[in-house]
Amino acid sequence: MDVCTRLYLVRHGQVVNFSEGVYNGQKDVDMTETGLRQMEAVAARLRKENLTGVYCSDLIRAKRGAEIIAAEHDLRPETYSTLRELNIGLWEGLTPEEIDAQFPGALNKRRKRLDDYRIPGGESIRDLDKRVIPTLKGILHANYGKSIVVVAHGGVNRVILADAMNLALRYFYSLEQDYGCLNIIEYFSDCAVIKLMNGQSVHG
Repeated sequence: MDVCTRLYLVRHGQVVNFSEGVYNGQKDVDMTETGLRQMEAVAARLRKENLTGVYCSDLIRAKRGAEIIAAEHDLRPETYSTLRELNIGLWEGLTPEEIDAQFPGALNKRRKRLDDYRIPGGESIRDLDKRVIPTLKGILHANYGKSIVVVAHGGVNRVILADAMNLALRYFYSLEQDYGCLNIIEYFSDCAVIKLMNGQSVHG
């Protein structure tokens, strides 16, 4: 029988500046009280699972979420800078309207070639994929046949889901990842199976 490695893939909870509509990228913003409750709800949902490891981005919004989940299993999260959100360079902290004003036509150019457009001073989605997927594969290899949690970001989760489904990166934004969502992916020797996508334990 084929061995299954199960990944519980979580997006961090709601962030403090969520209502401003800005792109945070790798800006180290914390979660709101609602965000913390979202992580507590995910932790409660996973309480009875036999988890062998919890992994996360080293940004505070992911790390705090991972700590909440790990505490239920007497584990300590292992952090990876390679699991950080997409580096959006000069767009960090800007709204779409501000990006349009400061970089005329840039958003439209990005939409036309979403996978390969490199944000000024930052990354393309393909760049993100190239740093996230090798890290994930290493984590999965180290936990072969076991169940683990990865707490990361919307962009990171999307490239992981796209990789699992062999989905072209240009469809990146077709994969919704709400704050505090839970995805479940089962990895077998020849394929990955999505058991849950963008599941909600609690709403903000």
